[in-house]
Order: sequence, then C-alpha cells, then structure tokens
Amino acid sequence: MRVLGIDPGSLTTGVGVIDSDQGGIRFVDSRRIRVSGRPLPVRLGMIYDGVGAMIDEHRPDVVSVEKVFFATNPNSALVLGQARGSAICSAVTREREVVEYTALQVKQAVVGTGGARKEQVQHMVRVLLGLRSTPGSDEADALACAICHVHTHQVETKLRQA
Repeated sequence: MRVLGIDPGSLTTGVGVIDSDQGGIRFVDSRRIRVSGRPLPVRLGMIYDGVGAMIDEHRPDVVSVEKVFFATNPNSALVLGQARGSAICSAVTREREVVEYTALQVKQAVVGTGGARKEQVQHMVRVLLGLRSTPGSDEADALACAICHVHTHQVETKLRQA
C-alpha cells in the first residue's frame, strides 16, 4: 500500500509518501508546499496543484489528512479549513480514497502518546522510516499522518481476521 500523508497549512503544507508491506514501512518522498506571501485564492490553488503533483507522480492508494480541531482565532480556523479542503479536493478529483485522523491519533500512532511535542514526532518519523536526517516539522507531520494510517489499517485488518 502506498500512502500520501498531508499536514495542511495555510502558509506551508507538508506532504509525504510512504510504502507499506508485510515487512514494514519505507520512505518514498516528502516536500513542503510553500504558499506564504500570496493572496488566499492563489495559495489554495497552489496547494491543490502541489498535492495533485504528488499524487500524479507517486500514485498513492490512499491519502491520509490531518483533521483540524484547533486554531488561535476564528479567521485562522477558516483559512486552515480552506487549505485542508483544497488538499482534499485535489485527492478526490484524482479518485483517491481520503481518510482523516486527528493530531491526537497521529501522535499516539507514531510516538505512543497524544501529548507528544513536534520534536518527538520528528524524531520518531526519522527512526521509523530509517531516515539519515530529521525532516522539517511540516514534512514530519505529513509522514506521521501516513504512518498513522498504515498502523490503523494494520490493526483494523487484524481485527477483521480475528
């Protein structure tokens, strides 16, 4: 299974791709879609195109997106929701399954605790994927979202078989 993880952001959106099989997980690619300094409609289009480019290049089976549940103010929440929607629309128009996980679920799946700090998530992503260097926080969060889906899918599969 190939999974594209997305950490949506209104200024920078992280995207990361991993492969999963019975032997574990493997890093494929990650990047940041930087859109700051532009009007909102242009940023949303850039997120749509950037996510689409990753899907077109890597052909993931599923897209895992972090749910937004907190923002510092209502306007930030609205803009972040629009960025997230742009990323999801890019996946849906390319006929990809989209699954959503809260930050708590992602942190629990990757670090083992929902209260993990960004640095802990970055460290565990590096360890789990065997990376030589620590990815930036946006890319690490996107890869963590993909890892969360793989772990969740594995557990759900085992429960169905039991």
